[in-house]
Amino acid sequence: MEEPEVVTEAIDTTAWGAFWFEVEEALAYLQNSFLSFLLSPWGQIQIGLVILLFVVALVAGRTIAPSLEARLAARLEAHPWLQAVIVLVRRTRLVVFVLGAWFTVGIMRAATWPSRSYLIGVFASIATVWLVASLITRHVENRFMAKILTAAIWIVAALQLLGLMPITVDVLDAAAVTIGESRLSLLAVVKAFAILALLLWAATLLSRFTEARVQKIEEISPSVRVLTGKLVRIALFTVAIMIGLQTIGFNLTGLTVFSGAVGVGVGFGLQKVVSNLVSGVILLVDKSIKPGDVIEVGNTFGWIAELGGRYVSVVTRDGREYLIPNEDLITNQVINWSHTDPRVRLEVKFGVSYDSDPHLVRKIAVEAAVKPKRVLSRPVPVCHLVDFGDSSIDFVLRFWISDPSVGVVNIKGEVLLALWDALKDNGISIPYPHRDVLIRNPAELRDRDRPAAPPPSD
Repeated sequence: MEEPEVVTEAIDTTAWGAFWFEVEEALAYLQNSFLSFLLSPWGQIQIGLVILLFVVALVAGRTIAPSLEARLAARLEAHPWLQAVIVLVRRTRLVVFVLGAWFTVGIMRAATWPSRSYLIGVFASIATVWLVASLITRHVENRFMAKILTAAIWIVAALQLLGLMPITVDVLDAAAVTIGESRLSLLAVVKAFAILALLLWAATLLSRFTEARVQKIEEISPSVRVLTGKLVRIALFTVAIMIGLQTIGFNLTGLTVFSGAVGVGVGFGLQKVVSNLVSGVILLVDKSIKPGDVIEVGNTFGWIAELGGRYVSVVTRDGREYLIPNEDLITNQVINWSHTDPRVRLEVKFGVSYDSDPHLVRKIAVEAAVKPKRVLSRPVPVCHLVDFGDSSIDFVLRFWISDPSVGVVNIKGEVLLALWDALKDNGISIPYPHRDVLIRNPAELRDRDRPAAPPPSD
């Protein structure tokens, strides 16, 4: 006798029907387990003890932690190892809860059955996992990503400790859609994010380690070090993404046609971005500028702090940091004060009165120029007479320095002060423009401007 058709239809459910069936089963299991535990006397006792431990930890975190952290911070300079203690002090509430929970579990298991301390042990385990995860992820620079990683570790540990991991896996796997021959479920998406995040994190750590090692190689130029570090980072991230996609079963052959179409769109839409990226590679390869160089672009004068993929960071003397696109450094005129030779020639102009001996002035100016420590004695500073002005004899004093990154205006000021003192000691004055105003006799002006008298009439 054949089975009824209705049984076949009940078994042959859709994917979403299976999903809701798994959800209902999980909710029913949780409801029955929680109610049975909550109505038991020892369950209520354990819930009360957990609440009490939470209140004690909260009070300890608000009263003990601030003063203790302040005392440890005051001694941190003399004892650097106290930094690890400060990290724990900042998590006083969690530490107190974990210690109190495990202490309570130990006492209860020694005095009664282990099942009567099961809930407290679960909370102690979950809090311990949270504490360990927060201590591990504190080394992640991005605070948002650190919080996400901590929450992910805690959720997985909590589900495992509560015995809900198999049910959660079934529910996530049941929530799926079928596209052609491919089946995409929430479980596959979660696994993909987890694997990609882990691989990208490993690629980041490895790239930082590689860049740090490359920066210590003094045999290669700074620009080649930066270029090598960026190429290694791009290669590691590309390999991580490819491995991650293949691990979750993603077919990479279908990306060939799609990547070509997307590449055309990206080429038009991100033309400036691509141009800056290519310009950055050109700057690194031709070594026209490198970290530490002193450059001048338009009205911006400073030294290069960092060569980025899209821009160059230029720090000025007043502490401002300008992010100049790489394309501007390729297409516009750039003055690199330390490209091939760090030595730079500077000049200051001055004038003296016509009563001075120009030969003596030139000698005094050259001797004054070498007094500041930053001025090089070779090449020797020179002073030339350049013009006979309206009220002064004009000179130009030229000298060389080898550290323009330390500043240009400040060394000019030092040379001018030394020149001022030298001229003053030798009795040579620096004139200022003046005009002579001649006032004629007012009576003569009045007689000249008075109209002539009419001739006498007959």
